[in-house]
Amino acid sequence: MSKLRVQSFAISIDGYGAGPNQDLQNPLGVRGPELMEWFFHTRVWRKMHGHDDGETGVDNGIAEQGFAGIGAWILGRNMFGPVRGPWPDDSWKGWWGDEPPYHTPVFVLTHHPRAPLRMAGGTEFRFVTEGIHAALEQATAAAGGRDVRLGGGVSTIRQYLRAALIDELHLAIRPVLLGSGEHLLNDIDMRALGYECAKYVAGERATHVFLRKRRMTRRDRSVAMMPRLHRR
Repeated sequence: MSKLRVQSFAISIDGYGAGPNQDLQNPLGVRGPELMEWFFHTRVWRKMHGHDDGETGVDNGIAEQGFAGIGAWILGRNMFGPVRGPWPDDSWKGWWGDEPPYHTPVFVLTHHPRAPLRMAGGTEFRFVTEGIHAALEQATAAAGGRDVRLGGGVSTIRQYLRAALIDELHLAIRPVLLGSGEHLLNDIDMRALGYECAKYVAGERATHVFLRKRRMTRRDRSVAMMPRLHRR
């Protein structure tokens, strides 16, 4: 059965998945690239950019695993680009140039319709205006029995977490403090939603924590749906 997986999502020690003031010059926010330093040195990353070098240790191996068995992706609109509001035209085609690294259908959450966009290498961006459940349904169908990878950003992952739709969540925890930005787990009761830590692994530049959704009881689901102030 197809799973919804978050892979290689980096956060700071204080829980931020992006820095403040995201824009065209700072797509990850101010100091956001510090979160991805574990990935930038890997052979996986270097290969994406046409290089034949890079580290091949624990971090690289985990990054490679994140691409295995993926048949479709889901992205929040900010992960596709900095454009806000209605699309002014079709000139923006993503952060990655003519050949993005996805090589599968990619479902982009947005409030504004746009025609599908085919890119080199098998990537096709499809824009979904009906919400997170519709995007997951479409991505699962397109994945053809393989898993769906949820790429982010923070707001999108939070929406899927609150709905308890994510099956596996890999967090790469970086030894940095951002102090502000977009916090991933603030006010989300992961335990009540049915998540548990499956394992953790020390990499060269990050500690990798793997969460998974356990089978929820009826009481678990009831507690997860209750407002926090009413829980006992």
